[in-house]
Amino acid sequence: MSSDGVNAGRRKILTAATSAVGVAGLAAVAVPFVGSWNPSAKAKAAGAPVKFDFGRLEPGQMTIVEWRGQPVYVLNRTASQLQALPGLDGQLKDPDSENLEQQPAYITGVDRSAKPDLLVVVGLCTHLGCAPSYVPELGVADLGGDKWMGGFFCPCHGSKFDLSGRVYDGVPASANLLVPPYSFEGESVLVIGVNPEVV
Repeated sequence: MSSDGVNAGRRKILTAATSAVGVAGLAAVAVPFVGSWNPSAKAKAAGAPVKFDFGRLEPGQMTIVEWRGQPVYVLNRTASQLQALPGLDGQLKDPDSENLEQQPAYITGVDRSAKPDLLVVVGLCTHLGCAPSYVPELGVADLGGDKWMGGFFCPCHGSKFDLSGRVYDGVPASANLLVPPYSFEGESVLVIGVNPEVV
């Protein structure tokens, strides 16, 4: 024992114990704090790719798949629907899809698709973001009569798109429907949100 009445050994033990408790407390606070910087499970899911088996989609049938909180229209086009597409060029604002911001570089041609019969587009009108309806019937009087070969109609402000998502002339929408990045797994699984070279 030292002359001032302090036990040096006891002081070292108390100092070490206090330091250990302080470090443990700091770690207990730091781990959740650093963890809060990571995206939440909901945020990860919102940006994650979505898989859809289109094998049971009948010709002419469309379904809606949600990706990043947006509706994605997946349409299995019939042979007659595909044959009608080139004949609509004169009625469209961007028939050759020259606005490259509306589709990935690997999406080319009049069908705007990686597989001609399968159309994949974000189902939001390029005017104000309403959801266009799928209207496959031919010759609908309100949509152009005998010039209507089927497509998408936005009831909010009257924008019309063909079965490749290309916008008609004379409507409020200024651009074709957006084609999201997508690829395929096997013969019938569509992966929305992943470009083919990444798979």
